[in-house]
Amino acid sequence: MTELARSRDCIILVKGDAYAVAVADDLSTQGWQGGSAIQWTTPIGPNLPTVKRSDGYYAGFALWGSDESSDQYTGMTRQFPTYKFLVLGAGGWLIATRSYEKYTYLSRIGGGPLVPITYNASDRLVFSLRGYWTKEDEWFLSGDPRAPNTYYIGFVAQAPSTVTQDFMSIQVSI
Repeated sequence: MTELARSRDCIILVKGDAYAVAVADDLSTQGWQGGSAIQWTTPIGPNLPTVKRSDGYYAGFALWGSDESSDQYTGMTRQFPTYKFLVLGAGGWLIATRSYEKYTYLSRIGGGPLVPITYNASDRLVFSLRGYWTKEDEWFLSGDPRAPNTYYIGFVAQAPSTVTQDFMSIQVSI
C-alpha cells in the first residue's frame, strides 16, 4: 500500500460536510492546527457564521491549519489568518490528525512530569479545554460547572503510534 503523504496536520480519509466560516479575532491572531476543535461564537458581521477555538463545545474541526508548511510558496500562503476564515468539517468524517491531547489534563496543569494519554481503538472522544481531541472529560477534571462533558463527537479508529507517525485516525460524528 502506498504511504500517505503526511505534510498536513489533518489528513482526510473520508469526507463529510465542509463549510467556509469566519474566525474570531483571537483565533486569527493565535492561529490553529488542522484537525483542531472549533465552536460557534458571536458573529463578526451580519449573517456571517463565526467560530473560535473550542473549550469543550463543538461546531466541528478545522480541515487545514492556519499556516501549514504544505501551503508555503503557493497561492494559499497566509490566506486563512489574513482573511480570517477557515474550512470547518462537520457531519461524518474519517480523518487522521496530530491535533489531539498527548498528555493528561492533570499532568499538564500540575507542574509535575507529563503523563501520556493512551488511546485505544473505539475510545470515545470529546474536545478539550484547549481545542484538541481527547478522551478525558476536562470539564469534570477542572471543576467546570458544565461537567460532565457528554458531547462525544468521535471515536478512535486507529490509535497513534510510531507506525502512524503519531497520527490518530478518528471516526468523526458531529
